[in-house]
Amino acid sequence: MDDDMRFSTGCVHGPEPFREINTRDVIPPIHMASTYFFDNAQQGGKLFLGEEDGYIYTRLGNPTIKLLENRIAYLERGESAIAFSSGMAAISAVLLYLLKPGEKLIYSEPLYGGTFALFKLLEERFDMRFIGIKAENFLEELKEKMDSEDPKAVYIETPANPTLDIFDIEEISKICKNKGIPLVVDNTFATPYHQRPLEKGTDIVLHSLTKYLTGHSDAIGGIVITRKDMAEPLREHYLTHLGGCLSPFNAWLTLRGVKTLHVRMARHSENAMKLAEFLKDHPKVEEVFYPGLPDCEGHEIAKKQMENGFSGMLSFIIRGGKEAGIKFLNSLKICTLAVSLGAVETLVEHPASMTHSTYSDEELLKAGINPGLIRVSVGLEDIDDIIEDFKRAFR
Repeated sequence: MDDDMRFSTGCVHGPEPFREINTRDVIPPIHMASTYFFDNAQQGGKLFLGEEDGYIYTRLGNPTIKLLENRIAYLERGESAIAFSSGMAAISAVLLYLLKPGEKLIYSEPLYGGTFALFKLLEERFDMRFIGIKAENFLEELKEKMDSEDPKAVYIETPANPTLDIFDIEEISKICKNKGIPLVVDNTFATPYHQRPLEKGTDIVLHSLTKYLTGHSDAIGGIVITRKDMAEPLREHYLTHLGGCLSPFNAWLTLRGVKTLHVRMARHSENAMKLAEFLKDHPKVEEVFYPGLPDCEGHEIAKKQMENGFSGMLSFIIRGGKEAGIKFLNSLKICTLAVSLGAVETLVEHPASMTHSTYSDEELLKAGINPGLIRVSVGLEDIDDIIEDFKRAFR
């Protein structure tokens, strides 16, 4: 990012302010075309394929999608970005790019349920192997498994979904670079407002655009940010050929959402901290997981690699287990019982039966996901109203 342009200005304007000279649009228009004509008028009526720059077909590229890719690459301080139709499409493309049948990947445990389910599918169908390591002693175990397992990539979520475990991006990247293998970081929970993994040595960053970057529960998308040498084959083979392209309309909605990312994330983070402080002292709460709390196990690492706060995600274990959790969730009035996250409204869910239902009971236990765990995506409502809603549900 340019030294003279701060993050919030980058959210609004991107690498350079948009100016449509001919029509004087302040906001980029949506280019909904599926195909584009070749200008052959100056070639004597003959069409010379491949000799002119420009758009051909929206699966290959689109002006609105390109604006979004440039904006997110700029905010993440990456060289290039490739937008996909969903977060899972982005993750699938990255995994197929990095791994061949029979090869191994090490990942941070736990992960989003959809990612975990994809790992199991790839193990079954393509004989790929995925090796999970929990936050405790992650660095030591990673060093050991680098030698014993010969992985081809490392994949982490930090903060982790849904336990908010924190993984040291800089230290993990050093280990990966020493072995010459790429590190992938899912930065969906933190967003570039709080955390920019590429600055700490990461090779590939990915997001579910559906979450904080769009921010309004009205569009689905995914994006990968990386170096140009990795971006080119990802785009050519794993976007173009597999066909998981983003809708131009959803790209436009995300562009609109990104303009307020810095304002929203500041409020999400502020509200989450206040809710976490309320929950940690509540008699019906067994434990709270939020990296902003000083007694959170990953707090010191989070302070080192996150800025402007600790984002809007938290989770907690309610006393009474799964049954008490269901009763609590069904008693909320303002907060919404729903999957997903990163929206203006507060979304509350039960991972074991919702977002992480792809885990078996044994896999949940191994990953450290308590049956009574409740995950909260803290929204932009008045925090006193959110806390009152929680008090009422606890009663």
